[in-house]
Amino acid sequence: MDNIEHLFLLTGLLLCLSVLATLLSARSGIPILLLFLLLGMLAGESGPGGIEFESYSMAYNVGNLALAIILLDGGMRTRMETFRVGLKPALSLATLGVVITSGITGLLAVYILDLSWMHGLLLGSIVGSTDAAAVFSLLGGRGMHLNQRVGASLEIESGTNDPMAIFLTLTLIGLITGEMNGIGDTLLFLLTQFGIGAIAGGLGGILLVQLIKRIGLTSGLYPILVIGFGLALFAMTALLAGSGFLAVYLAGLVVGNSRLRHMESILPMFDGLAWLSQIGLFLVLGLLISPSDMWAMALPASLIALALIFVARPLAVLVSLVPFFRFNARELGFISWVGLRGAVPIVLAIFPLMAGIPEGPMIFNVAFFVVLISLLVQGSTLPQMARLLKVEVPPEPAPRRRSMLGIFQEDDFEMFLYTVNSEAIDGVVVRQLTFPPHCRVAAVFRGENLLPASGSTRLALNDVLCVIGRSNHLKTLNNMFGGDLDAARSKARAFFGDFILDADARMGDVALMYGVDVDESEADLDLGDFILAHSNGHPVVGDNFVRYDMVWTVADIDGDRVLKVGLREHEVDKA
Repeated sequence: MDNIEHLFLLTGLLLCLSVLATLLSARSGIPILLLFLLLGMLAGESGPGGIEFESYSMAYNVGNLALAIILLDGGMRTRMETFRVGLKPALSLATLGVVITSGITGLLAVYILDLSWMHGLLLGSIVGSTDAAAVFSLLGGRGMHLNQRVGASLEIESGTNDPMAIFLTLTLIGLITGEMNGIGDTLLFLLTQFGIGAIAGGLGGILLVQLIKRIGLTSGLYPILVIGFGLALFAMTALLAGSGFLAVYLAGLVVGNSRLRHMESILPMFDGLAWLSQIGLFLVLGLLISPSDMWAMALPASLIALALIFVARPLAVLVSLVPFFRFNARELGFISWVGLRGAVPIVLAIFPLMAGIPEGPMIFNVAFFVVLISLLVQGSTLPQMARLLKVEVPPEPAPRRRSMLGIFQEDDFEMFLYTVNSEAIDGVVVRQLTFPPHCRVAAVFRGENLLPASGSTRLALNDVLCVIGRSNHLKTLNNMFGGDLDAARSKARAFFGDFILDADARMGDVALMYGVDVDESEADLDLGDFILAHSNGHPVVGDNFVRYDMVWTVADIDGDRVLKVGLREHEVDKA
């Protein structure tokens, strides 16, 4: 009984300390995942906690369980529209980029650690992929609003590059131990990992969506169904020699983009599960490490980590993106910097230990140190780098809360809550507002009172509006009610310029209006075609370029068509 009580006490204290550590992270800028790792190390045998934990197999199982939940949650929160601009570059980074990063890092490890070529490349493969837990946590939790091309590429890369790192790691372990022979076995393993993983993920996601639609459960059971299905899919895919990580990410993507009314109960629970998974994963990995062994490798591991951050990752990004995709130098610089290492390299570093490779303990300690430096150096500087490299865009207005009404199985109506913070609609009568089709103000709250939402109701500052509509009209509603519109428009003017023009404006007319001399070949273009001709592939909000001594910036898009373009005078020192 005492052992159980002590276990519960330690578990409860560690969870509470981990949750409170999020406040320290928010105030200090230290990545929260780094704090989780440090808490685990302090609770371990060499720290004041004194917990003895040396089970690599248990850590491996916990790691797989946690990563499966994190990737399933990440897939459900990834919008399909981000794939339009981010899928191809992300896949290039997740495959070719991982190979290049692993190869360069491995070759450097051969000389720094005096390893054989195979063992050096094994270490490079272990630390070669970015980590979904780290990327989702740091990009989503820092309040950064990246332009869609950069944000989508990084999120999709982190969710899909684990299979390549696992493939390289297991292949090299097989070659070192003699369990894998020749290029035929290697190619077959590669095809099964990606092929079976992708097929299982797509079909599994479709099956789960149909299952959710056709059965009636209490709302609290749907998240349990999703997590049970996801774990079963992960296991079945792995048993078929496919990538379970890829399968659960793709299944989550299918479910999250199906606009099911039950997502209202599924996503909040998965938010908590994803946090619990990150806390548990990094605490267990922290318990596993021996600080004395790790610090013995501090100097060579630091050299490898710095080489990975400043040499291998940037070169991999350049080779993977520049020949095939149109990213500007600032975007390439930020993508290079967000090569965050996290739980995946530490979990992969357990593989050589379980395979009985003599160099396994050294590889594990080096990989752990690389993760620490990556989180500390890269993770703690992401907001500053985003501002320095100008890959942020002004945040879009948004409702303070939204929830589905549960009327239709798909494409359900939603309730959006807005607070009137803008003087532009202060004193305006409801019937004077122009709403999108099928959108209505359902209720107006003023102080403690509920007012009738009739056409004659006059709005006032700090009123809370309950608006009924569908998500396809959300942008219009946000522009009507979303927060302090005056402040938002001021930020937009500072970023996009004083003038926002429609895409159907003729370039010749724009030239006459602003005194710009344009080439005859471009005078008959409309502004949208002009922007498309000069944008980096698919245009995204925030794309800009200098031409005719003016800065032209994409301010709004709809599909492939530019809707709004910001225009301001070119400032040489800011170009």
